[in-house]
Amino acid sequence: MRHSLVPAALRYADQVARSGSIQKAARELHVAASAINRQILQLEEELGVPLFERLPRGMRLTASGDALITLARHWLQDERGVVAEIRRLQGVHQGHVSLVAMDSHATSVMPALVRDLGAQHPLVSLSIALATPDDAEAALLTGQADLAAIFNLKPRRELLVLWKSALPLGCVVAPGHPLAQRETVSFQEAMAHPVALQSKALTIRRYLEAQYSWLFKEPRRYTETNSLQLVKQLALGGNHVVFTSELDVASELATGQLVFIPIRDRGAEPQEISVAVDATKPPGPIVKLVSERLIQALQDCLAAARAQGARAVMAEAVSKA
Repeated sequence: MRHSLVPAALRYADQVARSGSIQKAARELHVAASAINRQILQLEEELGVPLFERLPRGMRLTASGDALITLARHWLQDERGVVAEIRRLQGVHQGHVSLVAMDSHATSVMPALVRDLGAQHPLVSLSIALATPDDAEAALLTGQADLAAIFNLKPRRELLVLWKSALPLGCVVAPGHPLAQRETVSFQEAMAHPVALQSKALTIRRYLEAQYSWLFKEPRRYTETNSLQLVKQLALGGNHVVFTSELDVASELATGQLVFIPIRDRGAEPQEISVAVDATKPPGPIVKLVSERLIQALQDCLAAARAQGARAVMAEAVSKA
């Protein structure tokens, strides 16, 4: 659509809230800053409340402003759904979907999804943001995202889970690591080696601390980081052990660069990956289309990672025969 059905004042206010200042919003929207300021002032006058706090270094939403922006974002999301439905009735799969995913999906699931949509539905566009599970859930609840792939999503009435899959908790090492030939491994055995740990921003780390607090009580050889890429590089280096799921390292498992060994400790519950949408608004046809392709990409990614693991086990058995 050339023109939005949502009033300009609301779209401008939304961008100011996202950008943190009128000047930045003006650059993002390619609109004069004076025009944006005028629209916001007029909106505040009509409503009789301030929507922003004017700070020396930018703009911050007031409580009233936050309520209005939440409503505006729902309207913008609804508008995209209406446009997509109109296109569907015309026989055209055309529209835009805002997707939030995990950092680990950037090198495995997302490229496959983009390739698939580009080949089969070139008129469907995507915006993909990588976030922590907590931030991804918040993006769905505030209308900033249409669809999300989230690790360890807790049940909520406000969220509709379209698909989920259990992900066994395991130890990931390089093929030459001393643990690489094990069928299973315990935390005690793994902690005898240098460990690369994800930061507390990720639910898997919080789970480990809650269930296996002894891992963190004594001085041990571990490196902590909020970078999944660094964690993987340390594992690829051959010395470090990583506690994670297959999906976090799917690309490296599929190519045989890393090996996944299930954790056998009692109570080592599987992690979970979910594809979810806002339950208060049924997903439109384009969101449904993208969700189906996303689920397929996740399933294919896991299948490729597990197939390589099965081949490695078979090869090891043959070598011992």
